[in-house]
Amino acid sequence: MIRVFLLDRRNGTTQWGDGGLLVSLPPNSEDYVIWVDAQNPTQEEEQLLLARWFPVHDLTMEDISRPRRLPEQSPHLPKVEEFADYLFIITNPVQSSRLEEPGPLDACQLSTVLNRHVLITVHYCVLPGIDEVQSQLHRHTTLAERGPDFLLHLVLDATVDGYVPLLETIENRLDEMETNLFASSACLVLEQLLAWKRTIVSLRKTVLHEREVLYRLVRGEFAFIDQKEVAYYRDVSDHLFRFAEMLENSREMVSDLLQNHLAHASHRLNEVMKVLTAVSTIILPMTLISGIYGMNFKEMPETNWAIGYPMALCLMVVAGSCTYWFYRSRGWL
Repeated sequence: MIRVFLLDRRNGTTQWGDGGLLVSLPPNSEDYVIWVDAQNPTQEEEQLLLARWFPVHDLTMEDISRPRRLPEQSPHLPKVEEFADYLFIITNPVQSSRLEEPGPLDACQLSTVLNRHVLITVHYCVLPGIDEVQSQLHRHTTLAERGPDFLLHLVLDATVDGYVPLLETIENRLDEMETNLFASSACLVLEQLLAWKRTIVSLRKTVLHEREVLYRLVRGEFAFIDQKEVAYYRDVSDHLFRFAEMLENSREMVSDLLQNHLAHASHRLNEVMKVLTAVSTIILPMTLISGIYGMNFKEMPETNWAIGYPMALCLMVVAGSCTYWFYRSRGWL
């Protein structure tokens, strides 16, 4: 589905339409500011948009269509590339801000093509950030007067803010696990910690790549980003920098929890082994006595005593009690 937003600079009027509106629009006219959003486009819509109306490089087309061609693979990592007549950017916004349990992130590939007059966004999933910016344009059409690069800032800002609920969820869950670390099943805790660690590492990799993209945008490398808009991109970059720090703190917290969990498990094992060793040592002299009197020799005076059996039992009890008292006096039990 293709949705087109058009601002006519000559009279300040705006218009929303579908892909059919592109037929009558020149892609590089100074009279218009055009934002074309393609959500889950078909191959025919891709050709209409990126081959006939706004031709892009074959490599750009290949990267943009990757989610459609290779749906079983993960999205392309964030990057930015400059071509002669446009700027190509890939980011990985999240589709949902909910993360009840650790697991693979519901990330999406957002491909962006930008020049002086046109902004094209292509994504093969529903992105709340895109819907939020479109709602803003419905209410405040004057936002588009600042140009496609400002619209791109709005899109990046909205999609980057989608990380906030995920980061807060991760921190809250780790705090809960820290509180209940020693009260939960050892295997369950270890499984959950490793799952959260994989989630954090995956999210951190995406945020670091996006931070590098924003860092290049704010350095003034690209002519399609006006200098007066750099401050807005710097704000988005600062958000990603803070998010990266939060993820690094969460990663360290997971590592600390893993170490504490393993130390607690080792301590519990030592306690169990100590008790088992003490029990074995206490029983050892008793076993020795029973072994001596269990020998099948004919000449054993004690076997003919009337009190031989109770005497052997008493010796066992005394030997075990002395060993137990010795351990208690040393604080080993």
